[in-house]
Amino acid sequence: MADYAILIDDFDVAIRLGIHPHEAAPQRVRLSIRLDLRYPAAPMADRIDEVFDYDQVRAAVLALAAGPGFALQESLCDSIAAICLADARVQSVRVRSMKLDIYPDATVGCEVVRGR
Repeated sequence: MADYAILIDDFDVAIRLGIHPHEAAPQRVRLSIRLDLRYPAAPMADRIDEVFDYDQVRAAVLALAAGPGFALQESLCDSIAAICLADARVQSVRVRSMKLDIYPDATVGCEVVRGR
């Protein structure tokens, strides 16, 4: 067995997220995603088909951002975690979302950890 972590950090997306009227339009949200993976063996051929392709996570998140949106950051994070856990090699995932423009002096966010 070979264990690896894939990190997608500082991924800024515009998404409808929130319960307040001023959040009806897409707002900037910064995402960080950590996937803990287990492969049957360490990659030997230096080829993408031996490992998890993080492009699929990025594309799925962009599709979520283009959709109707979420009321809660918890719901957004859970949706991203479920997408990641759809691959059996992913043992656990940590997803953090941070609203960047809600307050002038702070960002606000949510983090979830999900596993098998």
